[in-house]
Amino acid sequence: MQDFMEVTALFLGFGSWILAYVSLVDQYWKESTQDGSVILTSAVYENLWMSCASDSTGVYDCREFPSLLALPGYIQAARALMIASIVFGAFGLVGTLVGMQCTKVCGENYVLKGRVAAIGGVFFLLQGLCTMIAVSWYAANITQQFFDQLYAGTKYELGQALYIGWSSAVLALCGGSCLLCACKLNSSSEKMSYPYQPASRRNVLSTVATSQSAQINYGRNAYV
Repeated sequence: MQDFMEVTALFLGFGSWILAYVSLVDQYWKESTQDGSVILTSAVYENLWMSCASDSTGVYDCREFPSLLALPGYIQAARALMIASIVFGAFGLVGTLVGMQCTKVCGENYVLKGRVAAIGGVFFLLQGLCTMIAVSWYAANITQQFFDQLYAGTKYELGQALYIGWSSAVLALCGGSCLLCACKLNSSSEKMSYPYQPASRRNVLSTVATSQSAQINYGRNAYV
């Protein structure tokens, strides 16, 4: 059961790490809305790095954001959180591979391997939280501008990259939780198998028998 949970956590973590990278480089974090438009001549879509525009003939043009400091705060935060998410995911994969019971890394020191696997699970949880915060914060700003009647700029809708990011976050959280549960099962089984009750009882019985024989010998010698 423990090996199955560790392998499941590894696949979930690897899938979430791949999806986080796909979400980061995807161009469709938000795209211009078509609500209320009768003639569609162009479409505008953006991600964390650039803004693109395409016309009805399929020709598109992209330009990178000129300045990092001139960007809105939520875009800067989303960049930092997504990059941190990928870094945390990489550390989580390394920790999981090292800490799995079926691997030969760290020899047969299963206590150390369990602790390393638990650290890998924590990194997966951090990856999921960073991704979830980044895409949710970005989506909240899109919806706020969309429903704001006083907003005069271009209104956007949620892009496909946000849904990929949410999927990555859910997989990372599930993988980290499975890995921590597997480590908890391992630690509880170790605590149950550590004491040796039969051996301790034999030692107590042998000690009591020795002390009784010593008293008997002492009583016999006292009358001599």
